[in-house]
Amino acid sequence: MGTGPARGAGSRAALLVLADGRFPAGGHAHSGGAEAAVKAGRIKDARGLADFCRGRLHTTGLTSAALAAAAAGGLDPLELDHAADARTPSPALRATARRLGRQLMRAARATWPGPELTALAAALPRGAHQPVVLGLTAGSAGLTPEDAAYCALYEAVSGPATATVRLLGLDPFEATAVLARLAPELDEVAAHATERAARAAHEGTDALPAASGPLLDITAQAHAGWPVRLFAS
Repeated sequence: MGTGPARGAGSRAALLVLADGRFPAGGHAHSGGAEAAVKAGRIKDARGLADFCRGRLHTTGLTSAALAAAAAGGLDPLELDHAADARTPSPALRATARRLGRQLMRAARATWPGPELTALAAALPRGAHQPVVLGLTAGSAGLTPEDAAYCALYEAVSGPATATVRLLGLDPFEATAVLARLAPELDEVAAHATERAARAAHEGTDALPAASGPLLDITAQAHAGWPVRLFAS
């Protein structure tokens, strides 16, 4: 597997920009399933938020991180997009992933334009899966596959944490503390995702993880039909 463009002196700053929640990639409008979990009573406080984020980290987070790392490492993005589709059984979540991918593509091409991004945008004008776009964006910014995995994992937990502050009025200091306590696990999952992405370069996309959260799929479908909601997903 290729390692993508070499990391330059500004790559650490590029990683901060890409992982920043203020990067205009559209993530602020999505709760990552937290809104449905709050309504169902599964998230009531910081402890419930920690359990929810840990579950995402080790399931859908791992899968997204490996897809992003594989894209950053040079695997065929169209093949990875098919793999992402196969790993996203919920139609609502597939639509969300492509909508977020389309928004990220716009931001990425304005920030770190590159031929790989241009080619994918032309091939999938309605949007590729967000983790695949994220991986190509990381590569275009001079970041490594592991950097891409970290970005995907941080999004997987920071989105629900931010949403829960708005949904429950949870103390933002408590929400941030949840993310900080999850940091060692995030390190472990990022390493595992990167290793699986490297294997996929030799064994094909079947080597990528396919961990899922069935309850997230079920609640995403229900959430999509709510007449009133604060978040798009």
